[in-house]
Amino acid sequence: MNEILTQEKSIYLQISEMIENDILRGILLEEERVPSTNELAKLYAINPATAAKGVNILVEQGILYKKRGIGMFVAEGAKEMILKSRRSAFYDSFIRKLLEEAASIGLGKEEVIAMIREGEPKGSDEV
Repeated sequence: MNEILTQEKSIYLQISEMIENDILRGILLEEERVPSTNELAKLYAINPATAAKGVNILVEQGILYKKRGIGMFVAEGAKEMILKSRRSAFYDSFIRKLLEEAASIGLGKEEVIAMIREGEPKGSDEV
């Protein structure tokens, strides 16, 4: 968790995403303890309540769980939950919009797939 916080989105969301990223990269494994809110607050020079808000998002999603008196831990199946959620978000944010735009300019799905396979837009050699 040595990423840098940015101004692009709320800090608590960035904390949540950093923990997710560490789980996806295998830095944090299932049943492994995650940094405490106080550790996160100290590391990023933020309010512990902000760090807690980011951690609590993951608790609500079932990605982390609390062991009373010990700390927060990565839940079993957390990596798969994150992958499923991110794939769904990818589809909604990119693929759906891509297909809607393609349809609006008269491209079918097969043409879009062919363009993706080619790695560049059709007719780009005409520029």
